[in-house]
This record gives sequence, C-alpha cells and structure tokens, in this order.
Amino acid sequence: MKIALAQLNYHIGNFEKNISKILEKIEEAKNDSVDLIIFSEMSVCGYPPQDLLEKKSFIDQCEEAIEDIVSNTKNIAVIIGSPTVNNNPKGKKLYNSALFIHDGEIKFIQHKTLLPTYDIFDEYRYFEPNDKFSVVEFKGKKIAITICEDLWDEQPVNNAFARNQLYLVSPMEKLIEYKPDFVINIAASPFSYTKIWGRKNIFIRNAKKYKLPIFNVNQVGAQTELIFDGGSMVINSDGTIADELKLFTEDYKVYKLDDIKKKKLKKHLLEDPDVIAKIHDALILGVRDYFKKMNLTKATLGLSGGIDSAVTLVIASQALGHENIRVLLLPSKFSSDHSIADAIKLADNLGVRYDIINIQEVVNSFNESLQSIFKGLKQDITEENIQARARGTILMALSNKLGHILLNTSNKSESAVGYSTLYGDMAGGISVLGDVYKTDVYKLAQHINRDKEIIPLHSIQKPPSAELRPDQKDSDSLPDYEILDKILFEYIELQKQCEEITNDGWEKSLVERIINLVDSNEYKRYQAPPIIRISSKAFGAGRRIPLVAKFN
Repeated sequence: MKIALAQLNYHIGNFEKNISKILEKIEEAKNDSVDLIIFSEMSVCGYPPQDLLEKKSFIDQCEEAIEDIVSNTKNIAVIIGSPTVNNNPKGKKLYNSALFIHDGEIKFIQHKTLLPTYDIFDEYRYFEPNDKFSVVEFKGKKIAITICEDLWDEQPVNNAFARNQLYLVSPMEKLIEYKPDFVINIAASPFSYTKIWGRKNIFIRNAKKYKLPIFNVNQVGAQTELIFDGGSMVINSDGTIADELKLFTEDYKVYKLDDIKKKKLKKHLLEDPDVIAKIHDALILGVRDYFKKMNLTKATLGLSGGIDSAVTLVIASQALGHENIRVLLLPSKFSSDHSIADAIKLADNLGVRYDIINIQEVVNSFNESLQSIFKGLKQDITEENIQARARGTILMALSNKLGHILLNTSNKSESAVGYSTLYGDMAGGISVLGDVYKTDVYKLAQHINRDKEIIPLHSIQKPPSAELRPDQKDSDSLPDYEILDKILFEYIELQKQCEEITNDGWEKSLVERIINLVDSNEYKRYQAPPIIRISSKAFGAGRRIPLVAKFN
C-alpha cells in the first residue's frame, strides 16, 4: 500500500481555497499511484473555526465541500477532517470527524473522542465526544483512525497541580481490540517552543506501546495568533522515527507501507537544539499568514533604535518584503542621537522606507492643554505616557491614511509586568513579540545577525531604555531581564506559586513584587492586540484570568 501525507496550510472558512488545495494533492497522489492520501484535522474548513461552527451556512458549506471531494476519489482513498452533524437529538450538534472516502463514497467516519478544553482549546463548546469505536478495512489492512488528542490521552505536564491523564477513556485501548495493522492520526497541533519534543514523544510512546506504525499529518500555517508548525511524521512500530515532513511550510510525501519498517531517520528535524531559530521561523510564518489571510499587504511600526522594534522590523521585512513596509522614527527631546542613527542604519540595511517626525511639539501641546488641570502636581509617569500615546496616534494616522497595518513591538517581559502604555506602545493590529521574553529577543537579534550585521550592534549592546525621561533605563524600574525572565517563566509557563519560586533560590520580596506586577496588569493585557503564540502559555486566549480577582 502506498500512503501519501499531505501537510497543507488552510484558511479558516475559505472553502474554495481549501478544497482547491486538497483536490490538487489528490490528483498528484493519483499520478504517484497512491492508494491512500491523508489530510489534517478540520482540513475542509480550517482549524480552529470557533463560533463559525454555530452558523448553519458554515456547516452547509462543509458538506458541499465534502461532496466535491467525494466526487474526485475514483481509484484512490482519502482521509479528510471536517465537522459533521450529530443526528442524535441529544448532545452537541456536531462531531469533529475524520472521513474515509474511497471510489466516490464515504466508507467510514471516525468521530473525535477526546475534546480538549485547556489552554487555547475549547472543543467541547462545539462538539459531542465520540463513544463508538471501530477500524476501517482497506486493501487487506485494518486501519485505526485517530484525531489529534485521541492519541494523546496521556500528556507531559510542567505544573505540579496539573494531571497528565485528563480523560477517563483511551481511544487506542478501544481500537487495539480490533487488531489494527497501523494507526493514522490527523491533527491540528500548534507550535510551542517549550514542547518541541513533547508531541514527538507521544507518538514514539504509543508506537512502542501498541507495536504499531503511526502516520501523523499535522496542519501547517498560522491562524491569527496560533502557529501550526507541520512536522508531520511516520513512526515505526518499534518507536523509531521513519521520516518527518518539513516545519513551517507545506509538504507532501509518499511512503510504501512495507518499506516503513526498514526506514530510520538519521537526523530528526526537531532535534535541532536551536530553539531560537524555530521561534524566528514561527514568527515569520505568523506575520506572513496574518497579512495574507486578512488580504493585507503593507505594514508600519515605530522604529526607535531599540532591540524590540529592530527585531520586529526584520521579521516583518522577511515575512512581507521590505518594499511593503514603511516605518516612522518618532524622536522626542529625550531620544538619543545614537538611537536615531541606529534606527536609520537598520532601515537602510533592510531597504525599508522611513520618515522622521519629531513628536516634541505634539507633546508640548498636550502638556500645555493639561496645564490648568495638572497645576501644582509633580511630573510623573503621566507625562511619559503622553509621549507614548503621541507616537501611537501618529502611527495609527499613517495606518488609517495609507492602509499600513501597525505592528505592535512589545515583548512578553514588558507586557507581563505592565511596562507598556495603553493606547500608546500597546497599539497595533497584531503583536509580533508579545510571547517572546526580552532575553529571547536579544537571542533573536543575534540569530538574525548570524551571517552579517543587519541589526546595528549598538542596538543589541546598549542598555534597554524607553527614553521617556533623561538617562532612563529599564533597570530603573525593573530587575535585570536575566533575572526577571526566569521568575516570569516559572510563574507564567510553569504556573508556580510564590513559595515554590522562592524555594528555587529567589529572594521572596523580589518574587512577590514581580508576581504583584503580573497580576495587577491583567487589565492592560486584556486590551492588547492578538499575540503570535510561540510558548505553551501565551497571554490571550490560552491564559484566562479574571480582571476583578483578588487572589494571592
């Protein structure tokens, strides 16, 4: 049996585009004499469709798309993912399903059993869990079809309060009773640099446990904040990896079932220790797909000469092309000459058009207008925020007038502790670095400069500063980022409490201060733009904290 894996980049709700991609690969598979071609979870409509699943017209189009695919399956079998209607009058209206189609007929449908409702997932909101199990027979082989989580009933955890077994049933324990010859897993598993090996180990462990080869097809591409990295794989029955598809790009490969046992990949794509390179590629994919799928082409940002805007500009340039970016340099009386020079040098290095608008007159006019209200009060962070908001207003004016989408340049460290200004430097259509800690932003800059100097070295080497008052440095208000980021990681990603973090050797008063900053600035993050997710616990949909909570 010849089996093809089709790892494609789908667009949620763009049925014409999605079905065109699927049919194109089906024809390619026919030309390659493939017996069975496999597509990823929810391939018909794109994942995650969220509340579009509550629209009857959306489900109608899914069904029409399936009919189109069915009519093109002569002499080939196809596995696709799609929502299907639950005809039982009780329970949720839909299933998350895998359809086995052959010779113009839907021969078998396997519904998803384990519906994740953690982190960014909320599948039980829409789908009824499956409770019936069987295998499909094809060309003398019994095939167990699973959908993403169905093969992940036991998961790695990094939180002492969490469980690694979230479900009461194991689909594979049910399916193994039918003595399948191999397992197929169609998935939409998002990228996280903190879990690069986690997904792979799940497949290895299951292949060993059940002594069966596994064919996994994962979605690739970005859907707003979520990055799907692809990396589809074939695992031998002894747990060795026979092959992997590419990361962060579409891919297609054909395998002979009988040859799988003889194959062993010498180097695994995910074994590369350079996590920063993967974050870099994920961010580029995130920006590119956000613009492409929103039918946008041009971007802008405020280029300050600092590290965050520099890295954001390089990523945007690589994702969209330098000709599609126009940036603004917005100095005030506190901006240093070297910051302006660094910003100009970077723009020149990338061939990006820039304009310089001094904001001091605008800031002065704000201060003069507020003089009577603020009479007798000392200058404080209010005046600093006026500068940030003046910049945000000018950037949004360019965005409105010229149609350039504003990229937010805030990093995760600053967002975590509220070191950012609402309606100022928090403005933007999408946050590029909002899930990247400051220390990793520096590592990204070094990765970008690995072959030649693109980002001026001075931007990397100088102490970070918002330049909103004389001789200001981030360290005036915050611990050194090397310290801050480690404590933030333990509190946010590992979800440790103050006592646990203190037991790791950190001073209690420092830990308490940082935790208080994180908790007290939830209201700011609630108003932030979508953040491209590259970790296991990004701000946004995957981290839901009530704004009015009083809890230590």
